[in-house]
Amino acid sequence: MSSSQASLLLQKQLKDLCKNPVDGFSAGLVDEKNIFEWSVTIIGPPDTLYEGGFFNAIMSFPSNYPNSPPTVKFTSELWHPNVYTDGRVCISILHPPGDDPNGYELASERWMPVHTVESIVLSIISMLSSPNDESPANVEAAKEWRETRDEFRKKVSRCVRKSQEMF
Repeated sequence: MSSSQASLLLQKQLKDLCKNPVDGFSAGLVDEKNIFEWSVTIIGPPDTLYEGGFFNAIMSFPSNYPNSPPTVKFTSELWHPNVYTDGRVCISILHPPGDDPNGYELASERWMPVHTVESIVLSIISMLSSPNDESPANVEAAKEWRETRDEFRKKVSRCVRKSQEMF
């Protein structure tokens, strides 16, 4: 798929999201001239430790989207087992298509061109609701999640408060 086809697909997905907003997040372009970089705000899901937070992220799409996945990086501070300390999100559907060289994931769990911005963000919201500590991006957060849940809660609460102040 050419970058012009990727651009048309992203324009359509943005238009669809503007016409039919989805609960739990908002999305737009970082710069109106660049369809390949989106600004996303995810609202902490109800009944989770992240409830009430407003977490900003940048979603960057490759020129061969949807054949390859975008990257998602939180610009808001977020303490989570599946988010690297630099903010990059690590979930299966954002991993390149095909077999996992490490054997942790099935090909069906990884990126597929049928995914949309909506399905990606809904997967991230789901990740906030139920962290995967078996294959963490942030080992320290995963360890706290498993062993010292109170410490984990305190750090997440700080992130939620900080996100509310920044909003």
